[in-house]
Amino acid sequence: MADINEIASRLIRAYDRAETLEPFTSADPNFDMAQGYAVQHEVLKRRLAQGWQPVGRKIGFTNRSIWPRYNVDRPLWAHVWSRTLHFAANGRAQISLAPMVQPRIEPEVVFKLRSNIPVTDDPNVVLDGVEWIAAGFEIVQSHFPDWKFKAPDCAAGFGLHGALIVGTPIAVDAINRHALVRLLESFTLTLRRGDQVMETGTGAVVLGNPALAISHLAGVLAQQPQFPALAAGEIVTTGTLTDALPIVPGEIWSSDYGSLGVPGIEILFR
Repeated sequence: MADINEIASRLIRAYDRAETLEPFTSADPNFDMAQGYAVQHEVLKRRLAQGWQPVGRKIGFTNRSIWPRYNVDRPLWAHVWSRTLHFAANGRAQISLAPMVQPRIEPEVVFKLRSNIPVTDDPNVVLDGVEWIAAGFEIVQSHFPDWKFKAPDCAAGFGLHGALIVGTPIAVDAINRHALVRLLESFTLTLRRGDQVMETGTGAVVLGNPALAISHLAGVLAQQPQFPALAAGEIVTTGTLTDALPIVPGEIWSSDYGSLGVPGIEILFR
């Protein structure tokens, strides 16, 4: 078995110093998902002791089309913290990349929960427990050189989470719920850098419907009693609609969510 405490210490040091380190699976091919989440749990305990406050979850690798590019074979999750969560005032935000390691941008759909979410394959049931949805940019980072890793490395390494920027939300209610279920699957996202379209993606690439990513997470957490279950008030971002694209200071990126109807975000990186 891996030394969970030692790996947690190395990861926290790399995060706090914006450094890279060798993937744990390179040194130990037996390092698996269970051990990766054991490291994440140790990191959680230490961050809580330092005063960090979890406010939600990020779900990664729900877009199956990018699995081969990153040598992963399943979704994973990690915490979003009060210090990594940002709201875009009037749809605009500025974020410093100085604390980030090899940062990339991911356009996502973000949900705020009004209740816990059951394990279900019906997105209507998921949206019954959702207060609002919004556009999101997750800034992901890799503490592993050149973005080379395996899924257990990511589970240990903060789920690659760096920051989450959330746009203006739209409420989910009995009137629009069924229409939103259809739109979440069919809408097209456009991601731009400046005036240039960089990529597009549809909601269906995220496990068939971004709402189903939340149910998937509920099922994973049911098998991980060391972590708290999803709860009302949590903000959950459901995974990228495109590939994760590199970003550098000075760039302006924006998103358009088309028929989904949520306002997009414009972000300047410093």
